[in-house]
Amino acid sequence: MDFIKRILVVSWLTQYCDNTIKVGISLAAKYKAELSVIHVMDTTWLEGWSVPMVSVEQEHKNEMAKYKAQLHEIISVENMKGMAIKEFVKEGNSSEIVLTLAKEEHIDLLILRSQQESRLERMLVGGSNDEIIRAMPCSIFLVKQELCAVK
Repeated sequence: MDFIKRILVVSWLTQYCDNTIKVGISLAAKYKAELSVIHVMDTTWLEGWSVPMVSVEQEHKNEMAKYKAQLHEIISVENMKGMAIKEFVKEGNSSEIVLTLAKEEHIDLLILRSQQESRLERMLVGGSNDEIIRAMPCSIFLVKQELCAVK
């Protein structure tokens, strides 16, 4: 599998993304590939509201910051072991962000979690794998994650 030189792991900044990042680390080590992790916060759901939603938006950002810190810890441990992992943090339309970064970074393999989102999670986090899968210019690896596997 010499064609896997660059791997991108998509983190939706939820408690369910740690296994996805661990799979990315494992595959990058096995294939000696460059690893990037993108933390995506979909902010498109905030557009178009005529009611001030400052408290909801701030609470959402606080939760995302907490999950980012937990996921960054996993990445930091690997960085200390000698694996260089690029981290990106982006806000906006999640599928557009992932597709753009995959093209810019010449990604060979994209790793996504396949867990079904709740309606609330889909609205707040985004994480629309459907759009990404249809338009992705590279191979995709889906990581199955069960809700019961959460700490």
